[in-house]
Amino acid sequence: MRIGIGHDTHRLGHGGPLRIGGVTIDHDYHMVGHSDADVLLHAITDALLGAIAEGDIGELFPDTDADNQGRDSADFLLAARDRVTAAGFAVVNLDCIVFAQQPKLSAHKQPMCEAIAEQLGIPVSSVNVKAKTGEAVGPIGRREAIAAQCVALLAPKSAN
Repeated sequence: MRIGIGHDTHRLGHGGPLRIGGVTIDHDYHMVGHSDADVLLHAITDALLGAIAEGDIGELFPDTDADNQGRDSADFLLAARDRVTAAGFAVVNLDCIVFAQQPKLSAHKQPMCEAIAEQLGIPVSSVNVKAKTGEAVGPIGRREAIAAQCVALLAPKSAN
C-alpha cells in the first residue's frame, strides 16, 4: 500500500466562474493560475504522484511552459493516474478537503466526487470531498484564496 498527500492554494480574482474538482461553479470570482487553477484536481494530482514517489505537479507541468497556459487540470490528473497505473498501483480511495469561505460547496461535493471518480475510473464511493470555511480568518476567510488537500491510498494492482 502507498499513501500520498497533496495540497494546493490559488488566489482568487474578480470574475467567475470557479472550477473546482472538475465542476464549474457559478461565482463572482475565479481562481488565478497558469492552468485553469482547479485547486482540488491539483491537490489530488500531487497526492497520487507523492504516493508513487514521482515528484509533483510543478515538475510534470511547469508554469514556465507555455503549453500549460490555461490547460485543463484534468490533463494533469490523467497523467498522474497513468503514472500510478504504470507503477503497478491502483487508487483505493481519496479523501479531500476544499477550504473556501465562499461559495458554499455542499451542493457541489457529490458532482465533484462523480467527476473525479469518472476521470480516475474508480467507484464514486472511493472519493470523498469535504468543504470547510476559513471561519473569516486568513486569506481563505477573507475570500482571497481557496485551498485543497487530498490524501490518496493506493494498492498494488494485484491486491484490488
